[in-house]
Amino acid sequence: MKKLASGALFAWLVAISAFGQNSPNADFSLQYSPLYVETGYTIWMNGVSGSATRNLNDWFGFEGDFGVYRGHVPESITGETYMAGPRVSFRKFDRVVPFAQNLFLQALLGGSHFSQSTGGITGGGTQFALAVGGGVDIALGTAGKFAIRPKIEYVGIRSSGSLTPTTRLSIGIAYRLGQR
Repeated sequence: MKKLASGALFAWLVAISAFGQNSPNADFSLQYSPLYVETGYTIWMNGVSGSATRNLNDWFGFEGDFGVYRGHVPESITGETYMAGPRVSFRKFDRVVPFAQNLFLQALLGGSHFSQSTGGITGGGTQFALAVGGGVDIALGTAGKFAIRPKIEYVGIRSSGSLTPTTRLSIGIAYRLGQR
């Protein structure tokens, strides 16, 4: 975890120097998002997530996020998360935009559906989910329409009356639409 934080800080500090960028009206992203379940069985689920954000001003917006994951315990597990919430962006640097939800962190609320399949029998249900985390957009090219977006989040998934802690590490590309 320390290496990840140090690497993110280093990338952030190195990328500060380049060109200016305006605040987009909206952005869309597609990311590889593995989900690491941390209790009971330790499960690594490969997945993909997509998000759309509407920026209300230079620093505040609302984000919707949908993710799909698949893993094996030895039985097959599939899951989906769908969440929405506020996002705060710090646009004081040129080519780098750190962001978080809930003032200094990202906070998304929504639901999840996970199902397990053993020998052709499938069971599952829809439950509450939340995500808290943040990341950074690193602009590509001089126009800044596209950005690399690494992100880390704690994802809590309600299961059997308790919150199952998971970590979602994502990396992907974001497309910025319009300018403020």
